[in-house]
Amino acid sequence: MKMQWTIGLMAVTVFLATTLALFPAANALAHCDSTSGPVIPEAVAALDNSDVTPVLKWVNRESEAEIRAAFDQAQIVRAMGPEAQQLADQYFLETLVRLHRAGEGAPYTGITGTPVEPIIAMADEALADSSADEMIRRINRHLAQSIQEKFQRASEARERKNDSVEAGREFVAAYVSYVHHVEGVHDAIVSAGGHQH
Repeated sequence: MKMQWTIGLMAVTVFLATTLALFPAANALAHCDSTSGPVIPEAVAALDNSDVTPVLKWVNRESEAEIRAAFDQAQIVRAMGPEAQQLADQYFLETLVRLHRAGEGAPYTGITGTPVEPIIAMADEALADSSADEMIRRINRHLAQSIQEKFQRASEARERKNDSVEAGREFVAAYVSYVHHVEGVHDAIVSAGGHQH
């Protein structure tokens, strides 16, 4: 069971690494810019509960004083009525996300309503459920399918590789895609510390 869980964990790591490699870094980090990401809902709850403490984890120590000051200002302005509350909330949320992004070394480009990527939503859901089992099963299935598909294309093209120059080129393209995919899986596992050569 432990071996299966370890293999599943490696598959999760590989899938996340290969998925994130397909998107620009800004997209991966934009998860925290989204109203459906983890930061904004916690910040809204903090404002409603008049307690900044739960959102301090989203910024580094150097930014804590600025977040506390922005929170205190937002609380004062919120008391001035519904329109003021909306403005104060927006100010605080933007400050929080900006400082969070700065702590990641990323630029702040605004808060979006864009849904998070499905893989990120799945990772968040697994964390909320306190179980990675279903996520691991789905990722293992996806990873196995993707390797099998690339293998099958390369294998079929290999049978015809000497039929013509064009057939040979088709084999080379399928072979390169297959080998690079497998190599990417291996590199992701090794870089995550899951295996050594």
